[in-house]
Amino acid sequence: MLDWKKMKKIVSVLFLSPAYAQGPAKWGQLPVEAPCEIGGVATIQGFECIFINLVRVLTPLVGLLLFVMLVIGSFKYLTSGGDPKKTQAAQQTLTFAILGLVLFLGIWFILQAIKLITGVDVTQFRIPGPND
Repeated sequence: MLDWKKMKKIVSVLFLSPAYAQGPAKWGQLPVEAPCEIGGVATIQGFECIFINLVRVLTPLVGLLLFVMLVIGSFKYLTSGGDPKKTQAAQQTLTFAILGLVLFLGIWFILQAIKLITGVDVTQFRIPGPND
Protein backbone atom coordinates (compact mmCIF):
# COMPACT_ATOMS: atom_id res chain seq x y z
CA MET A 1 0.00 0.00 0.00
CA LEU A 2 1.22 3.49 -0.79
CA ASP A 3 2.14 5.69 2.13
CA TRP A 4 1.88 9.48 2.27
CA LYS A 5 5.49 10.09 1.11
CA LYS A 6 5.01 7.97 -2.01
CA MET A 7 1.70 9.68 -2.80
CA LYS A 8 3.37 13.08 -2.38
CA LYS A 9 6.09 12.05 -4.86
CA ILE A 10 3.51 10.80 -7.35
CA VAL A 11 1.50 14.04 -7.15
CA SER A 12 4.62 16.24 -7.41
CA VAL A 13 5.59 14.55 -10.71
CA LEU A 14 2.41 15.84 -12.31
CA PHE A 15 3.29 19.52 -11.81
CA LEU A 16 5.58 21.66 -13.91
CA SER A 17 9.10 22.16 -12.63
CA PRO A 18 11.86 24.35 -14.04
CA ALA A 19 14.34 22.89 -16.51
CA TYR A 20 18.01 23.70 -16.10
CA ALA A 21 20.46 23.61 -19.00
CA GLN A 22 23.40 22.12 -17.11
CA GLY A 23 21.71 19.96 -14.53
CA PRO A 24 18.93 19.81 -11.99
CA ALA A 25 19.26 21.89 -8.85
CA LYS A 26 16.08 20.28 -7.49
CA TRP A 27 12.91 18.90 -9.00
CA GLY A 28 9.90 19.82 -6.92
CA GLN A 29 9.92 17.53 -3.92
CA LEU A 30 11.54 14.61 -5.74
CA PRO A 31 15.11 13.69 -4.87
CA VAL A 32 17.05 13.67 -8.13
CA GLU A 33 20.49 12.19 -7.78
CA ALA A 34 22.28 12.86 -11.02
CA PRO A 35 25.96 13.73 -11.29
CA CYS A 36 25.34 16.94 -13.24
CA GLU A 37 28.35 19.06 -12.63
CA ILE A 38 28.66 22.53 -14.07
CA GLY A 39 32.02 22.86 -15.78
CA GLY A 40 34.57 20.14 -16.24
CA VAL A 41 35.08 17.78 -19.14
CA ALA A 42 32.09 16.49 -21.10
CA THR A 43 31.62 12.74 -20.65
CA ILE A 44 29.04 10.15 -21.61
CA GLN A 45 27.44 10.67 -18.18
CA GLY A 46 26.24 14.05 -19.47
CA PHE A 47 23.44 12.17 -21.22
CA GLU A 48 21.91 11.56 -17.78
CA CYS A 49 21.38 15.30 -17.35
CA ILE A 50 20.06 15.66 -20.88
CA PHE A 51 17.59 12.80 -20.38
CA ILE A 52 16.37 14.15 -17.02
CA ASN A 53 15.88 17.63 -18.45
CA LEU A 54 14.16 16.25 -21.55
CA VAL A 55 11.67 14.30 -19.43
CA ARG A 56 11.03 17.41 -17.31
CA VAL A 57 10.18 19.46 -20.38
CA LEU A 58 8.19 16.82 -22.26
CA THR A 59 5.94 15.75 -19.38
CA PRO A 60 4.15 19.12 -19.02
CA LEU A 61 4.10 19.52 -22.81
CA VAL A 62 2.24 16.22 -23.15
CA GLY A 63 -0.33 17.46 -20.64
CA LEU A 64 -0.68 20.76 -22.47
CA LEU A 65 -1.03 18.99 -25.83
CA LEU A 66 -3.69 16.71 -24.38
CA PHE A 67 -5.64 19.72 -23.11
CA VAL A 68 -5.38 21.48 -26.49
CA MET A 69 -6.50 18.34 -28.35
CA LEU A 70 -9.48 17.94 -26.03
CA VAL A 71 -10.48 21.59 -26.54
CA ILE A 72 -10.11 21.33 -30.32
CA GLY A 73 -12.02 18.06 -30.48
CA SER A 74 -14.78 19.47 -28.28
CA PHE A 75 -15.01 22.62 -30.40
CA LYS A 76 -15.20 20.52 -33.59
CA TYR A 77 -17.94 18.42 -32.02
CA LEU A 78 -19.97 21.45 -30.96
CA THR A 79 -19.65 23.12 -34.36
CA SER A 80 -20.29 20.00 -36.45
CA GLY A 81 -23.97 20.90 -36.84
CA GLY A 82 -25.01 17.28 -37.14
CA ASP A 83 -22.82 16.63 -40.20
CA PRO A 84 -21.74 12.97 -39.89
CA LYS A 85 -18.26 13.54 -41.38
CA LYS A 86 -17.50 16.46 -39.06
CA THR A 87 -18.88 14.60 -36.06
CA GLN A 88 -16.73 11.57 -36.89
CA ALA A 89 -13.62 13.78 -37.26
CA ALA A 90 -14.34 15.38 -33.88
CA GLN A 91 -14.85 12.00 -32.23
CA GLN A 92 -11.60 10.77 -33.76
CA THR A 93 -9.71 13.79 -32.35
CA LEU A 94 -11.17 13.17 -28.90
CA THR A 95 -10.41 9.44 -29.15
CA PHE A 96 -6.78 10.07 -30.06
CA ALA A 97 -6.40 12.59 -27.23
CA ILE A 98 -7.76 10.15 -24.67
CA LEU A 99 -5.72 7.29 -26.15
CA GLY A 100 -2.58 9.43 -25.83
CA LEU A 101 -3.38 10.14 -22.18
CA VAL A 102 -3.99 6.45 -21.47
CA LEU A 103 -0.71 5.45 -23.14
CA PHE A 104 1.28 8.15 -21.36
CA LEU A 105 -0.13 7.31 -17.94
CA GLY A 106 0.00 3.57 -18.68
CA ILE A 107 3.74 3.70 -19.32
CA TRP A 108 4.28 5.60 -16.10
CA PHE A 109 2.15 3.16 -14.09
CA ILE A 110 3.95 0.17 -15.60
CA LEU A 111 7.31 1.65 -14.60
CA GLN A 112 6.01 2.31 -11.09
CA ALA A 113 4.64 -1.26 -10.86
CA ILE A 114 8.02 -2.66 -11.91
CA LYS A 115 9.65 -0.54 -9.23
CA LEU A 116 7.13 -1.65 -6.60
CA ILE A 117 7.28 -5.37 -7.48
CA THR A 118 11.01 -5.80 -8.11
CA GLY A 119 12.46 -2.96 -6.08
CA VAL A 120 14.50 -1.82 -9.10
CA ASP A 121 14.02 1.86 -9.85
CA VAL A 122 13.68 1.78 -13.63
CA THR A 123 12.71 5.45 -13.65
CA GLN A 124 16.26 6.51 -12.81
CA PHE A 125 18.45 6.85 -15.87
CA ARG A 126 22.01 6.12 -14.78
CA ILE A 127 25.17 5.61 -16.86
CA PRO A 128 27.96 4.05 -14.81
CA GLY A 129 31.13 6.09 -14.77
CA PRO A 130 34.77 4.99 -14.51
CA ASN A 131 34.67 5.28 -10.69
CA ASP A 132 31.49 3.18 -10.25
